[in-house]
Amino acid sequence: MLKLARRYLRRIDGPLLLMCAACSVLSVVVLVSIGQNQLGSINKASVQFIASALGLMLALVFSSVDIHALARAWPLHAVLSWGLVLPTLFLHNVRAGFLTIGYDAGGTSNYSWYRVGGMTFQPAELAKISFILTLALHLYTVRGRVNKPRNLLLLLLHIGLPVLVIHIQGDDGTALVFLGIGLVMLFAGGLSGWLVAGGLAAVCGGAVALLRLKPNLLKGYQAKRILAVLHPEDPALADFTYQQNKGAMAIGTGGLTGTGLAGEHIFVPNAWNDFIFSYLANALGFLGALAALALLFGILVKILATALRSADALGRSICVGVFAALFWQCLINLGMNLQVLPVIGVTLPFFSAGGSSVVMIYLCIGLVLAVGRRPARSRALAAGPVE
Repeated sequence: MLKLARRYLRRIDGPLLLMCAACSVLSVVVLVSIGQNQLGSINKASVQFIASALGLMLALVFSSVDIHALARAWPLHAVLSWGLVLPTLFLHNVRAGFLTIGYDAGGTSNYSWYRVGGMTFQPAELAKISFILTLALHLYTVRGRVNKPRNLLLLLLHIGLPVLVIHIQGDDGTALVFLGIGLVMLFAGGLSGWLVAGGLAAVCGGAVALLRLKPNLLKGYQAKRILAVLHPEDPALADFTYQQNKGAMAIGTGGLTGTGLAGEHIFVPNAWNDFIFSYLANALGFLGALAALALLFGILVKILATALRSADALGRSICVGVFAALFWQCLINLGMNLQVLPVIGVTLPFFSAGGSSVVMIYLCIGLVLAVGRRPARSRALAAGPVE
């Protein structure tokens, strides 16, 4: 049994899994510090530890699945995931015993959560995995014919409808991540570069024209969050610039090695979630922040390398989708922390506190591990039975 386990572990991407585990360890350490210095409790660190351990085990389980069978089972996971998302569009903070549907976790108009007892779950995280699988299957089905008008229109609908649903749900940050995943997968699936350039120009021009025709299209707090990035010193925007100003201050005062996990820290609101990078840079300094970024960069490179190495078009598309999900989350979250993008509630993968999001990220990593195992399995079958 032990011999089989060692042989199995040799066939998966060990360095990728180790980098993910290292991110989780660093996350738990930082969350313990935040709990002791700001929250008076290490509950968030405990939940993160349990979720990360569970996620690692599920990643190993998922690494053995048949990705083609999983993708073809789209009616099952699509109905399950979107069936959980859709009620939150209409039900806001509706309680049914110990369950709250459409829970407003952040005190804004984002009702995208379920609250079960004392724990919260965001179904859009599960829908994200289903979205990657179904879009990968769609691209696999029309491979080589992506640029045909009918196929392209259906693919754009496949991307646009989930983005619209998440937007209506109130989670524009996640909607942007969904859009980013879809566009990257579509481009990697063979979309013409000319169509990409034309589409980007049309979207940018249309957005500018729409905002000029309907200047009140953005909700008040959304417009002020954008203005807060452009005018961080404006006293009239103090309520919206406070968090990012504090985050930038925390990063800037961290120095080379930081103030220490038990030292004095710049207070940053919501440091355990969207702004954990600011706290990490303050506590561990430039070297700690660089280590975190190096781990995330290494994970992205390994995922992309798996995609490029895969001879299976479906597996390659799945890896591209996972890469895009993590890339856009990292880019948006770091942009928020560095005060170059508005705060839109996008977490830093592996690091930000959140049990459901951590587990779902590890499930995505499991899919990448499964794709990475396929070439080895194919070579073994081609070689015939071992004596």
